[in-house]
Amino acid sequence: MDQPWGQAVTLARGLQRIVAPNPGPMTGHGTNTYLVGEHELAVIDPGPNEPSHIDAILKAGRDSEGRNRIRWVIATHTHPDHSPAAQAIIEATGAECLGMSPPVGDMHQDVTFNPARELRDGERLQGQGFSLLVVHTPGHVANHVCLLHEETGTLMTGDHIMQGSTVVIIPLAGDMKDYIESLKKLRRFPIKALAPGHGELIHQPMAEVDKLIEHRLWREKKILSVLQQGHSGTLQHLTPIAYDDVDASLHVIAQFSLWAHLIKLEKDGVVRKEEDRWITK
Repeated sequence: MDQPWGQAVTLARGLQRIVAPNPGPMTGHGTNTYLVGEHELAVIDPGPNEPSHIDAILKAGRDSEGRNRIRWVIATHTHPDHSPAAQAIIEATGAECLGMSPPVGDMHQDVTFNPARELRDGERLQGQGFSLLVVHTPGHVANHVCLLHEETGTLMTGDHIMQGSTVVIIPLAGDMKDYIESLKKLRRFPIKALAPGHGELIHQPMAEVDKLIEHRLWREKKILSVLQQGHSGTLQHLTPIAYDDVDASLHVIAQFSLWAHLIKLEKDGVVRKEEDRWITK
């Protein structure tokens, strides 16, 4: 991705993207903030509490005469690279904060995010000239939503789908079984493109969805095979075996997704945990 940080780029009529300057192993080039609308705007995933990024959003949110157009600030979820800038934008514009509250007891959440109203699965946010359909997609985290811009068929996916990589699932707020079901749920909607929280637009949305489902089920099958071959043990022991196709520097992250897969397999009744060791039933 080569979009400069802080620059508002038009992706389609009524849809702009600004990339936050927070690159890293988990964020890629940076977090994507989307501005939806023309005469009045919804800001989706305001991003980190970075002053230059907040200024870029506020600038893009003004009309040609300098008047504020931002009416809503929405977070797809409340991880620290997606929602902390909300408060500053709301204070500067008077916009309404929408989303789902952070899960209780999860140390990976932005606890400053406090929606004025909780979004509901299937509801529509109607702005002047646009409609956003809310799709609840738990899995990456329990309070995750995607938003479908119905005029263009573009789905803002947050971290449900990222361009170029799979997302990490961190239990207990993250749930692999929910994640796979949420991916399958997307097949119901007339999606023409995916606008991920990190990376470029994805123009073959259902092919991407099917690829992700296939990959997760392949990984699950591999993990189960590892256990059936007698490699029972702790997460630390199993990760380099079950993720031997992944660079060792990423194993500390892969360990979370392994944990999520094992919890799913436990729910499916094929593995169990004895103290800190995982074994087949």
